[in-house]
Amino acid sequence: MILSSNRLLWPLNLWFPRVKNLPYDGIVHRRSLAQTLLIDADDTLWENNIYFERAIADFISFLNHRERKPAEVREILNDVERDCIVTHGYGLHSFAHALVKTFERLSVEPLTPALHETIHGFAHAIATQPVQLLPGVERTLEYLSGKHHLVLLTKGDHKEQTGKVQRSGLQKHFAAVEVVPEKDPGTYTAVIAKHQLEHERTWMIGNSPKSDINPALRAGISAVFVPHDDTWILEHEDVLTPDPPSELLVLQTFRDLVEYF
Repeated sequence: MILSSNRLLWPLNLWFPRVKNLPYDGIVHRRSLAQTLLIDADDTLWENNIYFERAIADFISFLNHRERKPAEVREILNDVERDCIVTHGYGLHSFAHALVKTFERLSVEPLTPALHETIHGFAHAIATQPVQLLPGVERTLEYLSGKHHLVLLTKGDHKEQTGKVQRSGLQKHFAAVEVVPEKDPGTYTAVIAKHQLEHERTWMIGNSPKSDINPALRAGISAVFVPHDDTWILEHEDVLTPDPPSELLVLQTFRDLVEYF
């Protein structure tokens, strides 16, 4: 069943183009029993991709390619990032590697140590950014943790992600924090088994169709999709229709969770 908040902007695919229009099935009532809520971190609890987008814009401007338009450079970078994820995983190290590889592919200028350092600087500047919580996150987590079992489930470099969790000040709201290298159905199955969770009372909450919503539904649990305008392009995917008894709830903001849980 697909359930939509009555405050959701109805033409969802106009502002998140890779998501299908999701039908409205009526009012959703608050769950009376305690649930387990697996909650994503980047771009669900705090801003993340906006810093990568700024770094990419700076890199493309620095490259100043004479023949390829910025959009073409970005497409090449996207392809290189996909390859780097396979070999280097997620995180700043992988991103910096992708920038260097893209420069080597497109620039007629040889990659000198000075250029290498400059390019790495675009990536590592992201690490200095503060953890900026999204609106209503702190109060919403405080409410949810008093009624439900919360587990923070984030993918990426373990040191980077745990560092952001610590700096965010949000760890106190969670019974556990799981940092995983990838979010696929197998990951969700493993987390469910590790924490001895009940499928029918477990939800994944996040902004990414590719990592948060679709693999969770494939693993047989329910999901809450909270779109973010700046979700990473490599996380875009059409949202699946859940197979009962799994449910899909679509909300406009994270703080709307208090109306349903």
